[in-house]
Amino acid sequence: MKSLPSYADLPEGDAHLREHCIQGTQVYRGHFLDVRRDEIALPDGGRAAREYMVHPGAVMIIPLLDDGRLLLERQFRYPLSRAVIEFPAGKLDAGELGIVCGVRELQEETGYTAAEWAYAGELNNAIAYSSERIEIWFARGLQAGPASLDEGEFLDVFAASAQELADWIRDGLVCDAKTMIGLLWLQQWRSGQWGLNWASAEQQIAAR
Repeated sequence: MKSLPSYADLPEGDAHLREHCIQGTQVYRGHFLDVRRDEIALPDGGRAAREYMVHPGAVMIIPLLDDGRLLLERQFRYPLSRAVIEFPAGKLDAGELGIVCGVRELQEETGYTAAEWAYAGELNNAIAYSSERIEIWFARGLQAGPASLDEGEFLDVFAASAQELADWIRDGLVCDAKTMIGLLWLQQWRSGQWGLNWASAEQQIAAR
């Protein structure tokens, strides 16, 4: 049996994999979606087409209640025709810092504010057909307040333990990819495997 290489055995760089745009076309531009179709050059000199969406990016917040439970939402997602359990999240405005978006979305959707925030990283949730990236932020020291949902926005806000969330993922009740990754980050942080640097929102903004 042929042995597989390790990552360290792979060629340095990605020039042998890279694709280059020859001509780009905007197929559709709506209020939210920006759909493109590009003619590209393949690494072997051939040509192909790539259809994808350009996305401004988003932020997901993992809010930690003082009793150890998580703050979650349930809202109807029209493309799936079902209500979905997920962590609070929202789209970035043009030029907006992730922490600023996170503070706004947490308050607007749940009514909560947070004393401390920590940046965990970012994920790309649809790499084959979208440029969307989602920043992952943790929030703790939560204080309840009134929510201010956008017009036409409806959702439930509730608390659950990390184990409950894990069970719902196992059972198929939770299907949202970003929420699954958020739970992974939470588990790794709580186990001491991954670290987080906590600071106030103002300090996080100043550091960026």
